[in-house]
Amino acid sequence: MFFSIPDGTFTICRDAAGIAGNIFAFGLFVSPIPTFKRIIRNQSTENFSGLPYVYALLNCLICTWYGTPLISFDNVLVMTVNSIGAVFQLTYIIIFIVHADREKKIRMLGLLLAIFGLMAIIVAGSLQIADRGTLWVFVGLLSCASLISMFASPLFIINLVIRTKSVEFMPFYLSLSTFLMSTSFFLYGVFNFDAFIYVPNGIGTILGILQLALYFHYKTKSVEESREPLMVSHA
Repeated sequence: MFFSIPDGTFTICRDAAGIAGNIFAFGLFVSPIPTFKRIIRNQSTENFSGLPYVYALLNCLICTWYGTPLISFDNVLVMTVNSIGAVFQLTYIIIFIVHADREKKIRMLGLLLAIFGLMAIIVAGSLQIADRGTLWVFVGLLSCASLISMFASPLFIINLVIRTKSVEFMPFYLSLSTFLMSTSFFLYGVFNFDAFIYVPNGIGTILGILQLALYFHYKTKSVEESREPLMVSHA
């Protein structure tokens, strides 16, 4: 005998996972606030890098566009979380530019303009695609690639933790928030039958588990807590 699950159950589970993802994402968005309080207090960006926030802004803008009803169906929660994320990232970038030295200021302004220019090209190019299915796949692939690149960025930190045997540059709450958000949107994508969401977030979930496992393995060897790993320039 086969049992069928009512469509309403999938909808409820999808929405619950999406709302949870929005909540956990908010925790992730506010995590850099202590670092920017320090920047404002010291009136200097010191050795911090603004590049992660530029990449995060681009990712949020692409995913917001994918979540709009013009592109995909029933992905409003993807649009809301990423639009809120875009506001946070833009705010961080503006604060960084205001307090950066002249060289960093010019570089960051150039990158910000490039991000907006690229998004204008993506939006304008997308709207030229008449077939709805092709449009969904095109923007979906861009969104998926953007998410995977964002989730892959902690690989440097993971490598650093393994080499130094210290979690100094990988604070627990940041790793936990990333894991919970990725897991929530992985489930959201599964219940919404959207591979462009559950594939990259599935990868993010696996990386989140790895980060948490490393944290608990090396936490006793850490000598101090991280200031904010995603802001430190290791270039």
